[in-house]
Amino acid sequence: MATSYPAANSRTQTNNRRSITATAMLSIALSATSIHGFAPPSTTTISANPSQLTTPATLTSPRHHTPLCMNIPTPTIDGGATPEEVKSAADAAPPPSSFFELQRASVSAAQMAIDDGFTLLEVEFPPLPANVLEMDDVSAYDVAKANVNLALDFAKSFSEKGVAVMLPDESELNIMKEDLEMEENPYPGVQITSLRRAEEGDDRIFKPENVLIGLLGRGSGGTVKPSENTNMYIIVVASAQELPDVEELYEQIKDQKDENGKSPVIVFYNLKLDILRGDLGAPAFPGKDFQDRFLSRVKPVYYLRTRQYSRSVSQPPFIVNFQGCIFRSYPGHYQTLLDTGTGRYRKVVGSDVRPALGEFKEQLTDALREEGAIAKKEDEGALFGFLRTGYKTTTWWEDEREDASNDWRT
Repeated sequence: MATSYPAANSRTQTNNRRSITATAMLSIALSATSIHGFAPPSTTTISANPSQLTTPATLTSPRHHTPLCMNIPTPTIDGGATPEEVKSAADAAPPPSSFFELQRASVSAAQMAIDDGFTLLEVEFPPLPANVLEMDDVSAYDVAKANVNLALDFAKSFSEKGVAVMLPDESELNIMKEDLEMEENPYPGVQITSLRRAEEGDDRIFKPENVLIGLLGRGSGGTVKPSENTNMYIIVVASAQELPDVEELYEQIKDQKDENGKSPVIVFYNLKLDILRGDLGAPAFPGKDFQDRFLSRVKPVYYLRTRQYSRSVSQPPFIVNFQGCIFRSYPGHYQTLLDTGTGRYRKVVGSDVRPALGEFKEQLTDALREEGAIAKKEDEGALFGFLRTGYKTTTWWEDEREDASNDWRT
């Protein structure tokens, strides 16, 4: 199902403004040097003594320089690196300090996952700096264009395999190619195409049967086709209703093998799968069994997700704002990182199992308790603590499900 975009005449009228905005955003993105380019700016940080809290407050943290997030461990005496050394280096990898560094690290993580035999990969990170995403004139379509540009840049590193960057359907593809002034093959070995493609000679702009098929959830009607000479498919700007098309593509290519015996790879690129999973089971959306059957098998190989929270305290300033992120660079573990408010993140805990969002929030809260920024559990009281968190801190797809794979969480 195509996403609704502005009409052609509206796009023409705003073309100059969007071009200037897109150029400015790209310039900011590529020149970002602080990891806070990937997190909302701190408005309130935390002091170790809650009685001295003011706005803004300060959580002190030792400042140190972090190495490039490249997953390159120290070589062994024999000149190589053992799997244990590779994982140890990835476990300690910090978040990226720029989009250039992020792209290199995500390519490295994806390649290692491919080498380990995974064929359904997730790459997730904010596609624009937080201060750009918060601008009033930045639309969902501007974010989509940024994701397509980033996906194409990611694809260039795998171009020898043959890469297809895929939008949901031809309508979205044509709009994107027109706005980006791009041909079908923007780089050698890289093509930009769509999941659903009409039969040759079908020049209709609007295809009502595709809308009906999508709403009824009965597959694509044979319009999903793999591309020739392609060993990697990068899926961008797809909605929850369009994810079954990705499963249909996977079923068509999963038994293919290249000369090295490798199957084609599908990369879910900045699709916000956590949000899309929440739509499953709603009317006109895929059922919850789609998570068990397919989405649970998608391996997060490069994952950077920021979250903001607020918490009331009994002393001034009475509201404490804090934020952090879950970060993972394969084969490393999931890191819970607390924003210190000094331009750095502090690692709170690492786990080989991805924390649920409720657990992640509690991990950040425990770190603030250790700093003395908020009251400890015993001082707060069991009842008050329960009222804050409730009896359930996970969503349905984060629960243990009998028919689901654990790849999405490991």
